[in-house]
Amino acid sequence: MKTVLVTGATGFVGSHVLEALMGRHDVRLIAACRDRRKIVPQFSGEVREGNLHDERYLDGLLHEVDVVCHAASWSSLCGHTKESQALYYQPTVRLIDQALSCHVSRLINVSSTAAAAPTASADALSRGIPRRFWPHLCSVIAIEDYLRAHANQGCTMVNLRLGDFVGKRYALGLLPILLPRLKTRLVPWIAGGKTKFPLVDGQDIGQAFALAALTPHLSGYESFNIVGPEQPTVREVIEFLHTEFGYPTPHFSVPFSVAYLFAGFLETLHRFLPGDPLVTRSIVHLLEDPHATNTQAYIRLGYEPRIRWQDSIRAQIAEMAVRQTQPMKMSQPVSDTAPHLASVRSGQ
Repeated sequence: MKTVLVTGATGFVGSHVLEALMGRHDVRLIAACRDRRKIVPQFSGEVREGNLHDERYLDGLLHEVDVVCHAASWSSLCGHTKESQALYYQPTVRLIDQALSCHVSRLINVSSTAAAAPTASADALSRGIPRRFWPHLCSVIAIEDYLRAHANQGCTMVNLRLGDFVGKRYALGLLPILLPRLKTRLVPWIAGGKTKFPLVDGQDIGQAFALAALTPHLSGYESFNIVGPEQPTVREVIEFLHTEFGYPTPHFSVPFSVAYLFAGFLETLHRFLPGDPLVTRSIVHLLEDPHATNTQAYIRLGYEPRIRWQDSIRAQIAEMAVRQTQPMKMSQPVSDTAPHLASVRSGQ
């Protein structure tokens, strides 16, 4: 029996990982989170409650753990360089170091198909290309590089480059960011909306994590793209949203070169205005054709996604009608329990 610990167990990814692993007789499952009251109600296993930013909590977190499913994260689509470092990169590196010290046999990490250059993203083992305009993506890529550098020290490092999140219990993602902006009628098609939208449902993400945690014969540094069973084009998604939910469609189209310039201008303008910019270069980058496929994840892990993107969107829209009373921010909230919060907020 393997002992599997899931960090971020109350979040979008973590809650689906718990559901995928619950009920397995060959797994002793541990949930790691800040607030046990937010864990999915069906979970009845051990809870290790605390904050990954607290080094004292981290010291005992991985006791007698075989596999870590690291689903805890912090994310931003625009700016927030210091927050990304303090709230995501540094805690993740400390967790990796702790996994090595505690002789954990395998660690599974959340990454993004956006980490690779669009022309190279079919190969999940390709090195990420840092984008200075997107500080958080730079943190994601730096963690991938850290996993590579430490993969031959007794712990197998499995990196999952996930597509754009969709489905129930949604978190920060491109779809809830994009939908309120469509209503302004100021967002254009980019390249005619012909590029792919690599959507992946939370249930399929949970399945991928479970397979990555338990599949034998993985070693060193492994990386896999994880997307849904089919990848619609951006136009297909927006036209589906228009037909089924009444969202407006764009009235004009611009090439990627113009979209990047326009988004960069809006980001500069945003420094002097309240709220989030209408479009950012990170959003434009996410809409570039990723070419990510599940081929290696199927061959090596047996991953077969099941949830159709239309059903995932329906589930997410239903939740948004209840939960998203205001447009979603482009960054996750800064936890009041995080250390260094004062220095991050003050820019020191």
